[in-house]
Amino acid sequence: MAGNAVAREALFALRETIARIEGKVLPADVACIGSMSEKPFTARPKPGEEPSGKVLPLGVPAFDAVLQGGLPLGEMMELRGAELRDAGAVTGFALGLCVLLHRHFAKAARRPLVLWIGEKVVAMEAGLPLVQGLQDFGLPANHLLYASPKGIDEALWLAEAGLESRAFSAVLLEVRGNPARFGLTESRRLSLKARAVGCSLLLMRQAGEEEASSAVFRLRIGPAPATVRHLADGSALPGSLDNPAFHLVFEKSRLPALADFYLEWNPHDRQFSALPLPSVASGEKPQPAHSGALFSASGDRSHRPQPLGHVVALHRAS
Repeated sequence: MAGNAVAREALFALRETIARIEGKVLPADVACIGSMSEKPFTARPKPGEEPSGKVLPLGVPAFDAVLQGGLPLGEMMELRGAELRDAGAVTGFALGLCVLLHRHFAKAARRPLVLWIGEKVVAMEAGLPLVQGLQDFGLPANHLLYASPKGIDEALWLAEAGLESRAFSAVLLEVRGNPARFGLTESRRLSLKARAVGCSLLLMRQAGEEEASSAVFRLRIGPAPATVRHLADGSALPGSLDNPAFHLVFEKSRLPALADFYLEWNPHDRQFSALPLPSVASGEKPQPAHSGALFSASGDRSHRPQPLGHVVALHRAS
């Protein structure tokens, strides 16, 4: 553990040195909370420098600053869930990115389709996409192609073929864990293919460990506490839940600082927005949703379990 911490600290120092040589302003600490109201760190503008147009801003200044302007187009990005129970959060955030990419490429580049390649082993536990749910989330169901290959070899082939077709605004590749047949070599091949054709590839690694890859950045995604839904008059609706919320941690990026964000997805406006820092992360003691005892008292017996006996009656064999 100490060796990993020293290696990571050395990596941060090297990245910070390179960033300063390139003329960028970076935070001194290694943690950045995206929901804070401080001015995000940005690169120093150079004379005559114009935006490259190869990024898609998400509309959250601090998050876009870590991505150096926005979501990189035509690159491979990795979205990782530490446990399979986080599959809903990983998939939800990936679909939000697909909605933005679909809206960007549908008219300009005539790429109205999104390709989702999901392993069967993931669908057996996380489930299959629902048409009504996709439409409510903001992605037209008739613009999504879903493929369920038998194994990782077929999934990699489909991903490369989908990128090469130049017919999709985004390609989603969903895998379970860390397959042995999907290593750094295969990751590099897909990354180069996505960059060559200008199509974004979103790798969803469900219940996987952190490993080396050619992704331009890697996010660890988990669910975040949703806020209370507000009515038209501005009043809060007690006991309700608002838009889906996500907890995002940058595990790999081009900046030396680890960034921690809380975002929510608005399916009606089809955009992300920052959430206030939850009380759990800010150090406050969380309050239960329903106060009181977890279980009611027993009606006909003591609420305490009876002590177990030390003698067991057994019949003699002879």
